[in-house]
Amino acid sequence: MITTPDLLLENEKLRSELQQKTLRITKLEHQLNQLLRHIYGQRSEKYSVPASQMSLGLDLPVIDKPETKKETITYERTKQSSNHNHKGRLALPEHLPRVDQIIPPLEDVTGLKIIGQEITERLECDPGKLFVTRFIRYKYAKENNEGVIIGDLPSSPIEKGRAGASVLALVTVQKYVDHLPLYRQIEQFKRMGITIPSSTMSDWMKAGARLIAPLYEALVKKILESNYLQVDETRIQVLDRDEKARPNNSSGQAKTHRGWYWTYRDPQSGMVLFDYHESRGREGPQNMLKNFEGYLQTDGYEVYNQFDKNNITLVHCMAHARRYFEQALDNDKELATHALKEIQKLYAVEKHCRENNYDPFQRLDLRQEKSQPVLEQLHLWLKDQVVKVTPSSAIGKAISYALPRWLRLMFYANDGRLEIDNNLVENSIRPIAIGRKNYLFAGSHQSAQNAAMFYSLLGTCKLKGIEPFAWLKNIFEILPDYKANRLEELLP
Repeated sequence: MITTPDLLLENEKLRSELQQKTLRITKLEHQLNQLLRHIYGQRSEKYSVPASQMSLGLDLPVIDKPETKKETITYERTKQSSNHNHKGRLALPEHLPRVDQIIPPLEDVTGLKIIGQEITERLECDPGKLFVTRFIRYKYAKENNEGVIIGDLPSSPIEKGRAGASVLALVTVQKYVDHLPLYRQIEQFKRMGITIPSSTMSDWMKAGARLIAPLYEALVKKILESNYLQVDETRIQVLDRDEKARPNNSSGQAKTHRGWYWTYRDPQSGMVLFDYHESRGREGPQNMLKNFEGYLQTDGYEVYNQFDKNNITLVHCMAHARRYFEQALDNDKELATHALKEIQKLYAVEKHCRENNYDPFQRLDLRQEKSQPVLEQLHLWLKDQVVKVTPSSAIGKAISYALPRWLRLMFYANDGRLEIDNNLVENSIRPIAIGRKNYLFAGSHQSAQNAAMFYSLLGTCKLKGIEPFAWLKNIFEILPDYKANRLEELLP
């Protein structure tokens, strides 16, 4: 016979199971929504807040949307001729060379006086053309047959190679700036009338990497002299030829290995550095930053916790904390919206500083006045809410991510040189994300490190506003004869 206590116990057990299954369903629905958004939805994490809720006393102008009125307008106009110059049309750049083509009228103009001219400009192009530079050195016989005099052959970026600095720079820039794989460039060269074997072009890239290796080391030294770095990591697939010999490889084919680029950016100097490692373990940043002192801004990856020591101040990224709350909108809109509104106030301060070109001291004063109170209140709110939410829910994960990191998230408000988030270094990683969609993987671990060197130097060119082809061509021309103790002068 089933007694009342047994029924109550069974009822409580079923309630517990139902609650666990409900939480699991909620979690799976959230994961499904995030996956569908990743595939089909928008990627932007921007959260729009009404202007009335963004008032921080910054005296920012609020633009009211005017009321739309409809009216009927009747007018007459004179039709303009087809050769009329549109005043709104942008002029073609003055630095482009002009090729003049004189077009005489069909009528006889003998004896007529020219009273003016009409100039119409059209943008044209001449597809890339290759040419060969011949270095002709005359030999002179010395008197009494004592020897021969001949001019010195200019240094080549590739010893005994037939690729000049301009071709080597073109192939490199097209691969690492324009994300054009070598096999596509080979097809381009075929259209220009020359067939270059893939092995030859690969050898060119290796030779170029060996040439710029000392310059890369100079960049490493220079960027580590900074007292504020942002760091992030991104994956890269690498062909691992050692997989062929492993017992569990039944196919006998080389497989790809997931390697990692550790990216360091100095927001003050505008330099970026890529460092390749085979794993995402702590060894990569540990070796790179062993002598670094200053601020290190990162996401919440636990590997970076090793740097929380006396000579390094660890600063966290507000964008990563915001991302979790944005993803929790479907789970708990009220709590997630409150957090996003408060974080948006912090970004409004940064926007005001940026638009008004504030220096670090002005930025620090405004942060202390406007951002610090918001950060402190939000910290108290996180402490109050963490015990009220389910830890495994999306909002619970958002709060659990932000709360233990909040003090490091607040550091930026105490130094005007620091940024609120890590977005600058994340933007530096984007070319790699685009490139790996085109060339899919690096041919070896050494090739991945070679790519890291080119990404570092050409990425710094981009941040500095330097035209990469002209810079790299010049580097390939002068680097073979440049003094090793002056390499820092060549950095972009």
